[in-house]
Amino acid sequence: MNAQFYVHPEARIGNNVKIGNYTNIYEDVEIGDNCEIAGNVTIYPGARIGRGVKIFPGAVVAAIPQDLKFKGEKTYAFIGDGTTLRECVTVNRGTASKGKTIVGSGCLIMAYNHIAHDCVIGDNVIMSNACQLAGEVVVDDSAVIGGGSLIHQFCHLGRNIMLQGGALVNKDIPPYVKAAREPISFVGLNTIGLHRNGFSNEDIQIISEIYRVLYLSDLNVTNAVKLICSTLPESKYRDEIVGFVENSGRGIIRSAI
Repeated sequence: MNAQFYVHPEARIGNNVKIGNYTNIYEDVEIGDNCEIAGNVTIYPGARIGRGVKIFPGAVVAAIPQDLKFKGEKTYAFIGDGTTLRECVTVNRGTASKGKTIVGSGCLIMAYNHIAHDCVIGDNVIMSNACQLAGEVVVDDSAVIGGGSLIHQFCHLGRNIMLQGGALVNKDIPPYVKAAREPISFVGLNTIGLHRNGFSNEDIQIISEIYRVLYLSDLNVTNAVKLICSTLPESKYRDEIVGFVENSGRGIIRSAI
């Protein structure tokens, strides 16, 4: 059967790219080598797709933002090398706020996920089915987001977190933790995930002690951070977690323990 798809003559398509039937690829699109684009995919202007990306049927990349402030400015949606977008995933391009939406390398974005304008998704992130990310959400490397989760705009999810399915997230989630319950809360370290990602027992013990003070000392956040800085040894994990907390725009989740 003859291939039946549309590729605009100004689109830049790499080598060994497979394109399925009824897919539409518009102008100002760049697709790297060795990608697999299934049928019924739509890739709009502003898409920048890396090497070895797999996009499944029904996905839409670089559609204009669902934001009334958008005035047609030239913006982009980046998909990193080796990332998979499963069925009916939507990744909107950016607005004038940041100019681009970014999905990192090695990510698995499962079916029916929506990644809104100006989101920044790190590398090796896993988003289970039907998660919805509002505008300008940041998800750091190796985070795992449970299916059906709803993430409020401007939230920041730290690296190596594990978020339960069906979560309603309206606060920032610091790195390395498990977050669950309603309202969404700290319920411990993501110990299994940390081991899987090569963290040593010593690393995990350092992180655990930081969160023991932050969440289990009966201090408010400000005083807990002061105690962490004054009593715990300097380490990259201490500096990272303290920096995350101090720079949190929406405030961090509370403890359920």
